[in-house]
Amino acid sequence: MNFILFVFVAVLAFVFSFLLRGRGAMAQNLAALGFRPVFLQIVGLLALGLAALQTITIIDAGTVGVVRVFGKVNSQVLNPGVNVRNPFADIIKMNIKTQERREEMRAPSKENLTVGLEISVIYHVDPLAAPDILRSIGLVDDLIRKVLLPNFRSVVRDVTAQFEAKAVYASKRDEVASTISTQLAEAVSARGIVIESTPLRDVILPQDLSNAIEEKLRAEQEFQRMEFVLNKEMKEADRKRIEAQGIRDFNKTVAEGISDNFLRWKGIEATNALAASNNAKIVVIGSGKDGLPIILGGAN
Repeated sequence: MNFILFVFVAVLAFVFSFLLRGRGAMAQNLAALGFRPVFLQIVGLLALGLAALQTITIIDAGTVGVVRVFGKVNSQVLNPGVNVRNPFADIIKMNIKTQERREEMRAPSKENLTVGLEISVIYHVDPLAAPDILRSIGLVDDLIRKVLLPNFRSVVRDVTAQFEAKAVYASKRDEVASTISTQLAEAVSARGIVIESTPLRDVILPQDLSNAIEEKLRAEQEFQRMEFVLNKEMKEADRKRIEAQGIRDFNKTVAEGISDNFLRWKGIEATNALAASNNAKIVVIGSGKDGLPIILGGAN
């Protein structure tokens, strides 16, 4: 191990430095090889410094450190930052960041049709479970390969078999994704995997069913368009009917308010106004229709 190597180098450097201070044959041989006490002391100090660094470890953000001493895994994890460590221990860093694994698979539906799926599982490793994962399974890659993916594929097929293909494709897509997420979390949580979500990215139906669904959607859209046009025409007809009723009521009101006597009175008023004007005219009283005056002339 590096710690032992650095300590061994430091001890040798200080021993040789001490021997060079003597006058024996060993000192002369070392001096002949070019060794100097100061140089050896510097080497010894550097080796001690490197040995001291072996007692410190830095854990990056998004990871935890698992301590393993002579094959035994410590149950306590090292959190991100600077940590003091046993120089004889191995520090295994495990990623606890949110990860995504995307899978393409074919799954059965309730009516025994095969549906193509593109689905993701978004997850992270429980930091407190890192020692148990290393002890019983191995590294994070082993956890994904041995635990997450097999359970993920199994749960997806079990869930889609409970729904009709067209429901997976459209109306119950979110429900399918939510059910997969819940059941997968129940299956893998005990092994230290936290499931965040399992979004359905794409659903590929059999061609015949896909064509039938598209045809149905087109028919529904056409029906909605025709329903809109019909409502528009009905509203226009209502508007015209209201407008006609208003004109009819107006004419009725006007007809009831204008009588023969009223018209005669207005005629007399107009005759008086003309008679009082400066224009040349001849007014014949009582010879017109309904007894109204006749006005002859009109030129100056």
